[in-house]
Amino acid sequence: MILFLYLAAIVVANVITAAFVPLQAGPFLIPYGSWLIGATLVLRDIIQRKYGRKKAYIAIVSALLLSALSSVFLGDTLVITAASAISFLLSESADTEIYTRLKVPFLGKVLTSGVISGTLDSVLFVVIGLSPLFSGILSWDMIPNAILGQLIVKCLMQVIGVLVLYVIKNRWEVNSNAG
Repeated sequence: MILFLYLAAIVVANVITAAFVPLQAGPFLIPYGSWLIGATLVLRDIIQRKYGRKKAYIAIVSALLLSALSSVFLGDTLVITAASAISFLLSESADTEIYTRLKVPFLGKVLTSGVISGTLDSVLFVVIGLSPLFSGILSWDMIPNAILGQLIVKCLMQVIGVLVLYVIKNRWEVNSNAG
């Protein structure tokens, strides 16, 4: 079930990003898919905890293929598709490796690895896919706000994800102690 949610979140993030103009929140540009990408980082950590690192990488490669296919199907440009694939592969791999190496409790791993990989994902996608470097969709002066907009949303989703996991964990522990 968690693998299905992870894969579905990736595809839905692509669909809503392609379907809607990014949200302009003050100076920040926030693609609507950023909300789900922030959640996928939490879901990937749950997959790794439940099934191990090797299966987490299988999930990442599966999600990468689905993401690329959905990008092509949605008519994204080659630059956007490549930026999405590169940023996804590197950020999800970084998330996996940071999660693996951190010697802190699960929720600390989820938050730390997610914030770092969310930052990597935001910077790479915006610079490769949107900047004048390859596409020119955004001017250089807009790049910092586009990165920060995505990063704020992804970090917010990390915090919400950790809070939800905390509540679930505590309820599970209370219920298992009561029985």
